Amino acid sequence: MNVVFLTPASDLRRLKLYRLGGRFYGHPNAVTGPLILGGILKRAGHNVAVYEELYANVNYKKLMKNTDVFCIYTMTSTAKRAYEIADKIHADSNARVFIGGIHATALPLEALAHADQVITGEGEDVILAVVEGRNTEKIVRGQGRMDLDRLPLPDYSILKTPCHCANVMTTRGCTYRCTFCTTSRMFAPYRQRSVDSVICEIRRYKEMGFRYMNFEDDNFTADKERAKEICRRMIAEGLIFKETFFFGRADMAEDEELMDLLAKAHLNRVLIGIESLNQKALDEIRKGQELSDIKKAAESCRRHKIRLIASLVLGMDADTKEDIRSGVAFVKEMDAYQLQPAVLTPYPGTPVYKKYMEEDRIVTGDWSQYDMMNVTFRPANMTPWELQEEFYRAVRAFYSFRGAFRIGRLFGWGYGVRRLGLWFFALAGSKGAEFAAKYVPGTPYYKLRQLDEEEKHREPREKEQVLYMSSTNSVSTGRKKSGI
Repeated sequence: MNVVFLTPASDLRRLKLYRLGGRFYGHPNAVTGPLILGGILKRAGHNVAVYEELYANVNYKKLMKNTDVFCIYTMTSTAKRAYEIADKIHADSNARVFIGGIHATALPLEALAHADQVITGEGEDVILAVVEGRNTEKIVRGQGRMDLDRLPLPDYSILKTPCHCANVMTTRGCTYRCTFCTTSRMFAPYRQRSVDSVICEIRRYKEMGFRYMNFEDDNFTADKERAKEICRRMIAEGLIFKETFFFGRADMAEDEELMDLLAKAHLNRVLIGIESLNQKALDEIRKGQELSDIKKAAESCRRHKIRLIASLVLGMDADTKEDIRSGVAFVKEMDAYQLQPAVLTPYPGTPVYKKYMEEDRIVTGDWSQYDMMNVTFRPANMTPWELQEEFYRAVRAFYSFRGAFRIGRLFGWGYGVRRLGLWFFALAGSKGAEFAAKYVPGTPYYKLRQLDEEEKHREPREKEQVLYMSSTNSVSTGRKKSGI
């Protein structure tokens, strides 16, 4: 049987300019889920191929000629695109379509309007039975394995789109439950792989010639002693990559030995969710973090030459414009390598989504806008468009030629040049969006800008109307023929 796994990308992320900018942000990689699931099918004798739209165009016309099964992975921001692809496959071929992923797990009935079957949760133990037709349930509920060491490693031989960076997931889930996060609800409970299993996988990628690596764990340093042991093993075996990225929390800076080992193992790029300098806002999202932790983490990263990607969540109810601006100023002052301003987004399945639905604060059901760069709700202390402007203002305030020069002095001139590239693409993106908001009717930015005036005459809407509303037409009513 010929099986194709697809990871869609939104319209914005398929633009050539966005793809080019992504190379300055990181390195082309692949979602590990399809590589694991595809590997299971390949060992069972099926012909499998995996495609990532984020890094290359996909020839669907060619694929539909000889593919029996399409498996489509969804996040909320790519759900609209996933449904378009699924509807086109059903219209132009006899292939079966299965949809899974975080968004499908949260809204399985919506996904089922475009799929033959929907897989929710973790799919390793059900994928073979579904593809081979032995499980015919419309909604198949995958159960996550408790022993992660029994899972096969991702099979990069079936990946057909560019990949320069290997991804390693040493845990699933998260020990925290931030109110806006979907991952801790998709991968529950929190589980760990053995250190031996992790090192075996890293060793394999080193042998394959990968120069870059990402730890995909939601919080690689959640278990500090385990993180230290992985680093020690990497150092001892020479498993050092040119660049290794990981997600951490501010509390990792409490352990000086951990910070030293991270630096020596070349885990030299970390994303930390600073989120806000307003303690009330941190408590609102159940971050479990103190302001003192944030400052200590930023100082420690700079001292150990670990490039900090600082994430700020914009639009929490306790936050004002001044709080957002002070957060950006702080991140800049602490020599963060990158700023990741993330608009608070009410993802289905999260407490934030439930709260905003009950309060009728969601302003669009177009899932393609749920990408943490676009405002999709009514903030408490500003209008939706004012929050959108704060997002663009944060980008412009953080990036500068002077900042790139300082990064070059701290971390090396190659990184300074990359920081200049980030500056260019960030400014180009913000300027393009602001132009569309003023002069291009029909775009999400234009609509949001007009919302302030429209809100004066707004009447309450039925909550179910915003469960899914495409900017063009609703696709939740059934399959439609559409171009891809």
